[in-house]
Amino acid sequence: MRLLGNILWHFPFLGFIDAAVTFLIGGFLVITVVGMPLGFGLIQLSKFLLAPFTHEMVDKKTLDSKQNELWRLFGIFVWIVYFPVGLLITLITIVKIAGLFITIVGIPVALVMAKSLGTIFNPVDKVCVTHLRP
Repeated sequence: MRLLGNILWHFPFLGFIDAAVTFLIGGFLVITVVGMPLGFGLIQLSKFLLAPFTHEMVDKKTLDSKQNELWRLFGIFVWIVYFPVGLLITLITIVKIAGLFITIVGIPVALVMAKSLGTIFNPVDKVCVTHLRP
C-alpha cells in the first residue's frame, strides 16, 4: 500500500517536483549560512517528499540525539525570524489540503501535505526517518 501511495504521489501529482524545489531552496539557504537551520530542515523535507508514505518527519529531540547548545539557540533565533513566512505558507497549505480533499483522487496528496505541515511551519531541527510504526 505504501509503494502504491508513493507511486501515486510521484506520477499523477508530480511529487518529485515538490521534492526538487524544496531541495533547491534548502540548498540555497544552507549556502547563506544564516539560513542553515532552515536549509537543513528543508533538505530533510525534500527527502521526505521523495517517499512520503514510507518516511516521516520527527524532531531531533524525539531521537535523543545530542546537539550543540549554540546551534540549538541559533536555530531558535532563525525560527523566530522565519515564523511569519512559515505561518503564511502553512495557511496556504491548509487551503490546498481542503481543496484536495474535495476529490477522491486528491486525498493521497492531501495526506502527504497534512503530514508535512509541522515541518513546513517549523523546519528547524527536523529529521526524516523511515516509518517508526509498522
